[in-house]
Amino acid sequence: MTDWTIILRSLSSRLFSTATTVFTVAVPVALLLVLLTMRESGRKAFERGSGDMHMLVTAEDSSLVAVLNGIFYANPPRRPLPLARYEQLAKQAPWAYAVPIQQGDSFLGQPVLATTPEFFTKFKPNPGEPWALRDGRFFEANFEVVLGAEAAARTRLRVGNVIHLTHGTGSSRDGGHVHDEFDYKVVGILKPTGGSHDRALFTNLESSWLIHALDRLEKDHAKEQAAGQAHDHDHDHHDHAVTAADLTDEDRKITGVYLRLVTREGSDTPANLQQVFDQLRRDTTINVAAPFSEIRKLDLIVGNVNRLFVAVAVAVLVGSGVAIMLALYNSMDLRRRQIAVLRVLGASGVRVFGLVVTESTLIGLMGAAAGIVLGWAGSHVAAMFMKDQLGLVVRPELTPAFLVLVTVGTVALSTLAGVIPAIKAYRTSVCDHLRPIG
Repeated sequence: MTDWTIILRSLSSRLFSTATTVFTVAVPVALLLVLLTMRESGRKAFERGSGDMHMLVTAEDSSLVAVLNGIFYANPPRRPLPLARYEQLAKQAPWAYAVPIQQGDSFLGQPVLATTPEFFTKFKPNPGEPWALRDGRFFEANFEVVLGAEAAARTRLRVGNVIHLTHGTGSSRDGGHVHDEFDYKVVGILKPTGGSHDRALFTNLESSWLIHALDRLEKDHAKEQAAGQAHDHDHDHHDHAVTAADLTDEDRKITGVYLRLVTREGSDTPANLQQVFDQLRRDTTINVAAPFSEIRKLDLIVGNVNRLFVAVAVAVLVGSGVAIMLALYNSMDLRRRQIAVLRVLGASGVRVFGLVVTESTLIGLMGAAAGIVLGWAGSHVAAMFMKDQLGLVVRPELTPAFLVLVTVGTVALSTLAGVIPAIKAYRTSVCDHLRPIG
């Protein structure tokens, strides 16, 4: 009978205890892998999401909030900018592009971003990678909409479908009424970019201004009726005859501007970036955020929390080592006769010691293997959650470095946990435990 046969029979004879101990090891291993994997994958996804812009200008109070709302669609921005401020801003520096955006509407929970054609022709969602269409074309006229890849998958819309946008996110806090006076036609579907824009719908600015101008006119009409005034508007909301001529400065508002400075070929950071950034920040009426810098700050904040979770996972893993030790130590009382028989058959104390340590190591190895499987599944569940909640396409990868680190650590801890039970087995008296069972 080989040592492996002895070890496997020992484990199978205590199948429930063995399975429970392996699971106790697998859970913290999986937790560690999920935390390590998602931290790295999430950081890459956030960095990828900001595209090739250098700055984001908004009217938000916080730069981090501006980035989360203006790029990652965490919430609709609350403070707009007048179009005149954008026109002034566009003349302040040698921009490669200055793309205005407006957010605030949605469709079936997916955010809508109103912008200009330069959003597709100049802004790149991933540095060096322009937008690409899976079907159809980009918008060219009012009330045309282009779908991000994820938005198309969630809404199941196709080119040619007609939709009606919803004011706000659809919740009562945001108003949530549907702009059913205006038909939007789907004219294009984008290929995936791996960023937050995949879950958005895109239309032009004037369309957005027109539908909100109609809201304003309806409110003005209601006030006039309440005041008993005559209604002498040339257009009526039932006729949907709202044109660009009806737009006022109150209607022509945006929520942000994507900015990129002119750079030399082969360089992504222009020499005047800091100078222009500091100059713009002197204007207290706007908030100027550097997306990459804000993402790094977010990574530091999340990183501190993540380190705490990693510490907790390591503590749980150490606890699982203690569980292995207790399971084997307690089993020694039931296996003393078996050990005594092995000693009589010629097994040395060192061999018995090695059998117990090897059994403990094998439990740790099985726990690590099960943890890797659970970690893979957990990482993909976490990635789905981030995709649903933040629109981030996170690609979890169990890198060899993480796998080796966690596996070696787990096996080493399990081996160490088997030392005390092995010492107890080593000291088992042959004479005391080979007496006839009476």
